Amino acid sequence: MLFAPIGEQGQRILMNRSVLIVGMGALGTVLANHMVRSGIGRVRMVDRDYVEPSNLQRQMLFDEEDAEQGLPKVIAARNKLARINSSVELEAVFTDATPENIAGLLEGVDLVLDGTDNFETRFLLNDACFREGVPFLYGGAVSSRGMTALFIPGQTPCLRCLIQSADSGGQTCDTIGVISPIVDIVASYQAAEALKFLVGAADKRRSSLLTLDIWNNQYYEMKLGRAKDSCPCCGLRQYPALERKADDLLSLCGRESVQVSGHEPFDLDIWSGRLAPAVKSVKLNPYLLRAELSEGERLVLFADGRVLVQGTSDIIRAKTLYARYIGS
Repeated sequence: MLFAPIGEQGQRILMNRSVLIVGMGALGTVLANHMVRSGIGRVRMVDRDYVEPSNLQRQMLFDEEDAEQGLPKVIAARNKLARINSSVELEAVFTDATPENIAGLLEGVDLVLDGTDNFETRFLLNDACFREGVPFLYGGAVSSRGMTALFIPGQTPCLRCLIQSADSGGQTCDTIGVISPIVDIVASYQAAEALKFLVGAADKRRSSLLTLDIWNNQYYEMKLGRAKDSCPCCGLRQYPALERKADDLLSLCGRESVQVSGHEPFDLDIWSGRLAPAVKSVKLNPYLLRAELSEGERLVLFADGRVLVQGTSDIIRAKTLYARYIGS
């Protein structure tokens, strides 16, 4: 409130705003931290994954206890954030963002913040936001590089106008690494633009795609310009990411994991008893079950029916293990 461009009136506005953060990893935890400490009225967080020790180098809301318990990232984040600002309404949605559920996730929010780690999901968010008329604040970080821009339907081009391909070349935090300062910097740029947008400071918003490399001391801004007539979203109103069917089998880039979807919801207590005699060990919490297999891989069963086969990126191998322990 002491910061004049926001002030008491701006703080009251923030208390009545709602944001959606998709992805509660490196970017998402920093974004959520800023949004909650800034007094945003409602913060909805969506993520499909759980905390692992390798996350702790860059995912700022988590600790070793979260990883030991295997807590879903959205649950671990909610637990921390609730102790930071209890006046904020926190929604933890432990699921995968898909073409089937994205409209519901967007419902009632003023702004979508990108905390994801892949362009497939970013294009899904982009397409859904431009169909529904919700601003989308893109951000990405890998290695020592980062990018961010605010896309507003009807006012700016969309992400597809600037980046046509969803191929990242296999470069993810899990394949080439990332240093934590670039995560903080990119997410802080996102958070600053979010606050400008939410309080209505249109004249202060940055109208460019910002690219920076903090190791090589490079900083570049590209003006967003006009939407392209040939763009599927802006020009043709086709929204291709919303038309594709969610994959039942998905190899997660750099994670040596395959996600298998399509099973009915799991009763984790029942499955714990069912798997225990057939595997090396079983760890269970209210949200997921982790089973260490004698073959060397791990199965992670989520209550919503998803399964991660960890320890392989081979879809055929994952299907074989899934069929052996879960069934066809």
